Order: sequence, then structure tokens, then C-alpha cells
Amino acid sequence: MKKSLLLFILSFIVCIGVASQFTPQITYASELKTKAEYLYDFNTGTEIYAKNENERLPIASMTKIMLLDLVYENIENGNLSIDEEVTVSETASSMGGSQVFLESGKNYKVSDLIKSITVASANDASVCLAERLYGSEQACVDKMNEKAKSLGLNNTLFANCTGLPKPMQYSSAKDIAMIFADLIKHEEYFNYSKIWMDKIQHSKNHTEISNTNKLVKFYNGCDGGKTGFTNEAGFCLTATAKRGNMRLISSVIGANDSKSRFNAVSNMFNNGFNTYENRAVLDKDIPLDLDFKLINSKQNKVQLFAEDDFFILSKKNEKTPVDFVYNIKELKAPIKKGETVGDVTIYSNGVEVGRVNVVLGSNLDKQSYFDIVLETIKNW
Repeated sequence: MKKSLLLFILSFIVCIGVASQFTPQITYASELKTKAEYLYDFNTGTEIYAKNENERLPIASMTKIMLLDLVYENIENGNLSIDEEVTVSETASSMGGSQVFLESGKNYKVSDLIKSITVASANDASVCLAERLYGSEQACVDKMNEKAKSLGLNNTLFANCTGLPKPMQYSSAKDIAMIFADLIKHEEYFNYSKIWMDKIQHSKNHTEISNTNKLVKFYNGCDGGKTGFTNEAGFCLTATAKRGNMRLISSVIGANDSKSRFNAVSNMFNNGFNTYENRAVLDKDIPLDLDFKLINSKQNKVQLFAEDDFFILSKKNEKTPVDFVYNIKELKAPIKKGETVGDVTIYSNGVEVGRVNVVLGSNLDKQSYFDIVLETIKNW
């Protein structure tokens, strides 16, 4: 009995020690030694906090964020299937650093390769998918740099798809946050980013994997992210967390140790969630309260909707005046459901903060000759 009690106490102490290693501590960002930090509100595209955000720095395995973005683009374009099996090349299987020990010449599902990259930061899986998509890692790198330019990023240059040390490869805290923001527009990403532990099956054995982003388990609301580490880059992390309708993205480059990168990101999240809120001023599922005239329409009324939700970022308990200016074109039938019929400009404190298209909620059918006759008789 005493021995069992002692073992229980020892196990309890060990569990507390492991949890405390990753539990975010309340520390001001300036007290943590990092090279660069960035905090961004996803819904409004607002920068909340920045420190050396444009400095060009090595980012280690956070490079894979861009690779994953291209992978999901290819899936959505029909160039790649989640259930497709890909043959692993000798080049891919021989990659060093983080890996899941893919077997050369064997086939693995795309879903397992994505899982290996997202959860375990696997270099072998990264090169395998790069080769499948573009024929070679270098061709993939060219596409990665093209995508960076299309996003308007001026402080990013890729030299490989893994983040392993290589000359002339860099990004910045702001740029990598923008790439991550583009990645999480693919909702399928979250099917893998929240996995804590899993395994990758080989022909005769399997590789156990656990998420390198410990915040998915230990920070309330964190549902995705990508770590990175090399001696040159230091400890890095880009992550996202959502509470209510507010989603934040935070990035850290060059922390001194693993615990510091998790703490730095957690502190930025805490400051963002505690200080600000997203106020939904347009809801795409709620019809707009507008008066408008229908011309040659079979229907007597129709509803108009904002094409997208629109949020305003403001400090908590702070009333921010919001005004709308609508520009609706002539609603002359026929018009199909979902067709753009105008737009609405949103102003906050008198400053334009965005513009959203206005769309038709249902078909607007043209009156037939018989409809006109019936309406004439009805109004006689």
C-alpha cells in the first residue's frame, strides 16, 4: 500500500513537471530573447504587435509552411488527391534531420505525407511531395518563390523545401505569418494540425509521431502551427489560435530555447485576446436591410447579402462607430442567385476599412407576358 502511494506521488510530480515545461508563463515579450516577433489578426488583416518583423532571418522548418500551402492548392485544383499513393525516391528517403523514415521505392498516401510534414516536420515527406508535384525539389523551390512574390512578400527567399541550412535562404516574422495566413485558408489543413500523436505505417513497422507544436495541447484555442530549429535559425514558431470569432497568428524567430518560443507566442496570444475583440459588422448569412426597386421582375421581393463576413478589430469595451455606404446597381431581371449586384464600403471612425460585394439571395426571374397581364388585372 505504501509502495503504491509512493509510486502515485512520484508519477504525479513527473506529470506536473512535463506539463509545466510547455505551459505558457506570463512574461512580457521584451523579457524574452528573440530575434523577431509578430502578431496578426486574421479576420481583419490587422497588425497588432511587431518586433524586427521585416528582418531577413533563417526560419528553419517553418519553410514547410509554404510547401504545405502549395500542396493544398494542388489538391483544390485537382492536380493531387489526398488518397493518391506516391512512390518515395531514394533522394527523399535519404534526407537528414527530422524524418519519419519513409522507405525508398515504397508507396505512401498523400494524406500520410501531409500528416508527416504537419505533425512531425518530416524532411523526407517534404521532398517526396515536392518531387511528386513539380518533378524535383528545385522546381518546387521555384514555385515557392513565385508564390511568395504573388503574396507581395519582399523579405522571403527559399533555397529548399525543408528549411535545412542553405545559403541565401531567409524570411521574416511578418512574411512567414502572411504565408501561414494563406495556408490556413485551406480548411483541410486543420484536419492534421490538431493531431497530437499518431503513427506512419511502413511495410513491416511504423514510426510514432508527436506534434512538434506543443501549444495545440497546452494553449487554449491553438489549433495549428509550425516549429523550426537549426543552430543558425534558433528556435522558431508560427502558430494560430482561435477564441470565439477571433483568430490570431503569431510568429517568433530566433528564440534561445524551445520553451521561450512557446512562451513568446503564448504571450502575444494572451495580449491579443485580452486586449482586443473582433466585432462582426457584416454577416454573409443575414440579409441586408436595404430598400431597392425591382424592374421587370416576376418576384415582388428578393434579399441581398454581403458576399463575405466582415470584422472590425477594436479594443474591448471600446465603442467604434461603423458606417456603411451601399452602391447597388439596377436590379433588372433576369439575375441569377449569387450574382454580384453592387458593393458596400465600410467606414470605421470615418476611415474606409474595407469593401465587400453584395450578391443576390435568389434568382430574379423576368416577367412573362402572362405575368404582366395578371398583374394588370390584379391592379385594376
